[in-house]
Order: sequence, then structure tokens, then C-alpha cells
Amino acid sequence: MNGREGTFGFDDLLAANEGYAARFSAADLPGRAARGLAVVTCMDSRIEPLQMLGLSNGDAKILRNAGARVTDDVLRTLVLATHLLGVQRVMVVAHTDCRMSKVTDEQVHAQIWEQAGLDTRSLEFRTVADQKAMLAADVQRIRSSPYMPADLPVLGTLYDVSTGRLQVEVPVS
Repeated sequence: MNGREGTFGFDDLLAANEGYAARFSAADLPGRAARGLAVVTCMDSRIEPLQMLGLSNGDAKILRNAGARVTDDVLRTLVLATHLLGVQRVMVVAHTDCRMSKVTDEQVHAQIWEQAGLDTRSLEFRTVADQKAMLAADVQRIRSSPYMPADLPVLGTLYDVSTGRLQVEVPVS
């Protein structure tokens, strides 16, 4: 057995990992955020969180999901990050041209039903009707959590996928 049985469709990635492992140099990085930062952002492939902020591997905790939403799981992770992993500031980064801001949950459910025949109505996709209002609400959700440090700086920004620039939408209060 070579450890690769049942890898259909993943061989390219496993082969690339062999090259990565051969030059791997992050073994000595601590698990803490060296720059005291957590970034909550979207899973959109046009966003490169470390590069857009001038950071390196190990500098920050990066949390990604569809729409850069502060879900229960993101909040849980931020609680761990602030109390156990050196996070002292949080940046929520939404972005322009986000698919989650162009559809409703109902439209997503319908599209998945049409394309795959799956009833996803038990899922909440957290689409965003007003991106700036939702960004403000998500920042406030972090700030008002009883599990977060009371003085935790939280910033809300909008990343422009066509220019690479960040615009502050919800300043630190």
C-alpha cells in the first residue's frame, strides 16, 4: 500500500504536496498569530489575505467563508484566537463583486435544486442584501460578544477585487 489508494482526482495535489514538503520551512512557526491579527474574509479566489495586508505565513489567523460572514463558528474561532492564540485585533474584509451579495438564499436554493436536484432549504446561506449594512452588523456581532475582550479593536473593510485596495467601512470605535 502506498498511501495513495482512493485518491482519484487528487493525484495532482498530492504530487504538488511532495514538492512542498521537500522545501517546507514552517515547522518552527508558533501556533499564535505573530502580528496579533485575525482576518475574517470571503472564500473568493481573488482575495489573497496575507499578500493584500503585507503579511507573512504565521502573522495572522485567516478565517474564510462565503460572504465573509461572522457566523457562530467564526465567532467560536475568534473566541479561541483571542484567548489562546495571541489575537489582539480583528479585521472583517468583505469584497466587491461578491456573489453572496447578488442573490438571495431562495435563489441559491432554487439554483442548486435545478442543477443538482438537491433540497438545501435546511441550510442558511447567509446571502447579503446590503453588503455595507451586513458588514457593520457582523463587526458589531464581534464587538458585542460577551466572550470577546471588551477592548478588542475590530475593523470592517471592503476589498475592491478590481484594484486590490481596501476601503474602511466600519472604523474601530
